[in-house]
Amino acid sequence: MRKFIVPIILLFAVNTAIAQESTDKDMRWISLADAEAAARQSPRPVLIDLYTDWCGWCKVMDKRTYRNKNVISYLKEKFYTVKLDAETRSAVDWQGKKYPFNTQYKTNEIAMALTGGQLSYPTTVIIPAPGETPQPIPGYLAPNELELIVKYFGDGAYKRMPFPEFQKKFKSTW
Repeated sequence: MRKFIVPIILLFAVNTAIAQESTDKDMRWISLADAEAAARQSPRPVLIDLYTDWCGWCKVMDKRTYRNKNVISYLKEKFYTVKLDAETRSAVDWQGKKYPFNTQYKTNEIAMALTGGQLSYPTTVIIPAPGETPQPIPGYLAPNELELIVKYFGDGAYKRMPFPEFQKKFKSTW
């Protein structure tokens, strides 16, 4: 009986290490409320992946972009990342306001607020700093397309130069 204890414990330890390793390599998503609170304590941009369950390109972005090791590494270091279902029926609190589900538009009003009423999925929304205007970027973004945008905000270039100037100088590495 004793000779089976060591292999079982070893197998458990290996499985635990593998599970931890895959967790560390995955994108870390937090709630919008948690991102807002964290950004107040330690300011950094917030990236919101605004999606719907029925959106095919949202699923492609999850598989291709948000599983890319460069994307994951950079976003973990520079952003608070939020995955937000635009059609959630639960009220969403953000910046002291409660956003309900809107039955007429079949979407949560937070999606309309974040996109300026231009609903499109997926939409990547960047909030550069607490209290700043959300910057919605509609459509699927491949890793190299996302790189341009997140580095503009994540490295603080948006404070120093207009986006077209940054884009001209930018060299993709992803």
